[in-house]
Amino acid sequence: MSDFVQLYLEESRKTIEALDVSELDSLAKALSFLTDSQGRLFVIGVGGSAATAAHAVNDLRKICGIEAYSPCDNVAELTARVNDDGWESSFAGWLKVSKIRAGDAVLVFSVGGGNVTKRVSMNIVRALELAKSSQAKIFGIVGRDGGVTRAMADVCVVIPAVSPERITPHTEGVCGVILHLIVSHPALMRSLSRWETVDQQSGQKPTSFPGK
Repeated sequence: MSDFVQLYLEESRKTIEALDVSELDSLAKALSFLTDSQGRLFVIGVGGSAATAAHAVNDLRKICGIEAYSPCDNVAELTARVNDDGWESSFAGWLKVSKIRAGDAVLVFSVGGGNVTKRVSMNIVRALELAKSSQAKIFGIVGRDGGVTRAMADVCVVIPAVSPERITPHTEGVCGVILHLIVSHPALMRSLSRWETVDQQSGQKPTSFPGK
């Protein structure tokens, strides 16, 4: 068991080290247009990435001052759309009611980015098609080959697949790392997080572990 723990952590390290730094910087700077405009950011993801999307909405609103929303935050509407109209159109239907337009943007968190041939994450694909036709910007943080998201995005960060046996856990885990990098980027960050604020007010330096 300890061998697996060491292996998993080593794979995580290699995945992070293989990220394209210029892609990360470009994404943060590209998102910065939303901080000073009237544009909105719609964050979408499926499964574990839906939870990351919800987390991103919180951080982007509170730390970066970006007006952000996720369709997965309203489970009643999302499940009604899936039940009545089908999974494939669920995100696109939500974006239509939100009146997505030029000046807005969509941010995708996804392991595969959507794949038409394999019919995977088709609700992401249809949402991006609507975003593109509405002249909204498209951004992505995805794994594998990036899928439809990478093909359609204005800026896209692709998380390398270091371990074929663990593509999903490493992609979703590193998505969380990238999210926090993005909201901490000088191009986007407008407010400190709570503990950083408390430490500054008390004149103390943050401590990472008790007793250190």
